[in-house]
Amino acid sequence: MSTKNIPRISETEWEVMRAVWSQNPATANEIIERLWREDPTWHPKTAKTLLTRLVQKKALDYETRGRTFVYEPLVTERECIAAASESFLDRVFGGSLKPMLVHLVESQQLTRTDLDELRALLENQPAAPKGKLRRKP
Repeated sequence: MSTKNIPRISETEWEVMRAVWSQNPATANEIIERLWREDPTWHPKTAKTLLTRLVQKKALDYETRGRTFVYEPLVTERECIAAASESFLDRVFGGSLKPMLVHLVESQQLTRTDLDELRALLENQPAAPKGKLRRKP
């Protein structure tokens, strides 16, 4: 699925999706219980509203088993992370990866281990053609 087909999900919808991704398939009650365990301020009606919204956005699907709703993700966490990252990169850095990396490296307290891991990761990446900092779909 291309990142253009991945639905945009809000911060609270991310929490619901993480609950589904962690226990897939999951009943509405299992999802609500997991959300509540992580944050006791979650209200079941809010969670059910968000589940409905995620079904409408085609991020989730469900089937009924008697009176129980069982949810499954239609998108993977990896796909959603890629879409959200691309959206962020476009909105904040004009689609350019280098200024984002510079900002993150300069604004974060990186340990020697962090730097070594980043260096190894970057050294193992295939180089894009000159002038191309990222692939546009």
